[in-house]
Amino acid sequence: MFTWGVSTSAYQIEGDMAVDGGGRSIWDTFAGTPGKVRGGVGGEVAVDHRHRMTSDVELMASLGVDAYRFSISWPRVQPGGAGPANEAGLDFYDRLVDTLLAHQIAPVVTLYHWDLPQELEDAGGWPARPTATRFAEYAGLVAHRLGDRVVRWSTLNEPWCSAMLGYGSGVHAPGRRDPAAALAAAHHLLLGHGLAVEVLRDTPGLVGDVGITLNPYPVVAAGDRPEDHDAARRVDGIANRIWYDPLFRGAYPTDVLDDVAGLGLDDVVLDGDLEVISRPLDALGLNYYRRHHVRHRAGASETGPWPGSPDVESVNPPGLELTALEWTVEPDGLVEVLRDAATVAGLPLHVDENGAAFDDPPVVAGSVRDDPRTRFVADHVAAAMEARAGGIDVRSYFVWSLLDNFEWAEGYEPRFGIVHVDYDTQARTPKASALWYRDHMAEIRGSRSGT
Repeated sequence: MFTWGVSTSAYQIEGDMAVDGGGRSIWDTFAGTPGKVRGGVGGEVAVDHRHRMTSDVELMASLGVDAYRFSISWPRVQPGGAGPANEAGLDFYDRLVDTLLAHQIAPVVTLYHWDLPQELEDAGGWPARPTATRFAEYAGLVAHRLGDRVVRWSTLNEPWCSAMLGYGSGVHAPGRRDPAAALAAAHHLLLGHGLAVEVLRDTPGLVGDVGITLNPYPVVAAGDRPEDHDAARRVDGIANRIWYDPLFRGAYPTDVLDDVAGLGLDDVVLDGDLEVISRPLDALGLNYYRRHHVRHRAGASETGPWPGSPDVESVNPPGLELTALEWTVEPDGLVEVLRDAATVAGLPLHVDENGAAFDDPPVVAGSVRDDPRTRFVADHVAAAMEARAGGIDVRSYFVWSLLDNFEWAEGYEPRFGIVHVDYDTQARTPKASALWYRDHMAEIRGSRSGT
């Protein structure tokens, strides 16, 4: 059975950490630093999901989704990133899971979607090895409370973003620009994943599949020069293979190790780490938004997200549709991502995020005509179905995102939601894309039942 769902993340939608006695995350600190986030406002309120959870679940039910992928806020569950669980924080997720099940919506949990407790960053963050151990301990707290009802677990969401945008380019929290720190963070994120997998496997009564969610990018050389093709190889190494190979082959790719020689990765990889990182998984989640088109240009990425490769420039080929964030729209890239992941991982695959920000028109008579997003979702759903029809074991598709929300360094300006949120009143209005998705799911189910 194919699963249709929607995705969100805790910091982007929940708001009001104080109500549960939660702590601060690196995103609270980053957003509070002038010039880091567009608009200068973080997730203190977000879209008030903490207080509107029940009605938001009812909204999902009205759309007819099978599953809801959400993340747990580490600082809400374990303020400071160490010690016992904050039971009030866990109570919220306990109620969320039960409310979902009461509406026949399957809970899919991401344990880490970028909101590291600030105290752990103060102690070194992901570049410091102890953070991996702390993460596994936190995973155990969540698993013991929710493990009997969650259908699928993802340890990490997009560790490339956490490592390379957080510690390499500095455009995401915690805002550090240090290629050596980015590589150490990458390794410790993977180590934390492996340690958390062990904890989840050892949790009595845990029933869900265990996996991780990556954001692989098809990489295309935007030029015919040898150095352009080398730029594409380098980007593919950091965007894709530095994650795939340790997870599924138990080793880092040798060409990537050559690219980053002298940046200290060898110093943080200890005996036994890769065995932990490559523990068997039940499933692999994939987030797809676009391809990377890159070429060589001297000095273009000196402070960018490609450690060891300071001469890479990203470009948009002419003639392609662009989103509001100037990301290319290329649905066939999703087929490529799924095909490559099937080859590397050999696991059931889940499209955990797919969506786009567009400049939506205003709400008129209770509706939002977001035609570009409707086309985007329809075309990418078709791509996922093409991959599935071609023999790739694709099990689910999740739209990003259910709601307009806090979009990290871009603030509240880009809107990814299939449901419009009025940030002044917090009123929710399903957009045309949400109604298309609802009707498409109903049509698929009807065809299966023969009606």
